[in-house]
Amino acid sequence: MAKSKTGSFWLTEQVTLTSSTPVQATLDLGSYVDVGDQQGLSVEQVDYIFQRVSGGEYSSVLTAVGAEPFFMDVQLSDLNPVTDIISADSNTLISSGSMMQGADSQSQSADLYPDNYGKGDESRIVVNDQIYFVAETNNDFSGTGDLLITVRVKARIVKLSTKDWMAIAIQSTAADN
Repeated sequence: MAKSKTGSFWLTEQVTLTSSTPVQATLDLGSYVDVGDQQGLSVEQVDYIFQRVSGGEYSSVLTAVGAEPFFMDVQLSDLNPVTDIISADSNTLISSGSMMQGADSQSQSADLYPDNYGKGDESRIVVNDQIYFVAETNNDFSGTGDLLITVRVKARIVKLSTKDWMAIAIQSTAADN
């Protein structure tokens, strides 16, 4: 289906949650996706990292952040959800995960997280020129620091056949309607 043009590399983006207002960041793929050459981005793995920052110091200990218990949802998609968490049955969903923080406990829910797609035909191929990272929480972190969520995407550039390029492009367009 796809022939690798590069080895694997990492793309990263970070959002800052300061309140219960959802936030969105965009990963620009314009340098990697090329319609004329039928070139796409093969997503092999997606990881999320949750950190607290207070006074310039970073920590993975989240027990002192805001009111407890609280949750965080994160998603990566290839069509713009405009800071909305989308349904798990959406074809645009690349990866998602959630974290719950209780008084003395922390848990991660594994819906699509961590995503380890693999290489070649096992990977998730994206032909859009951007992917979108959305995060939300039910918490207000006033006075306790902010919550940083980083997405790390392991990917490679691939060349697709004309038929495969069209099939992925049609699916992406159909998912937009």
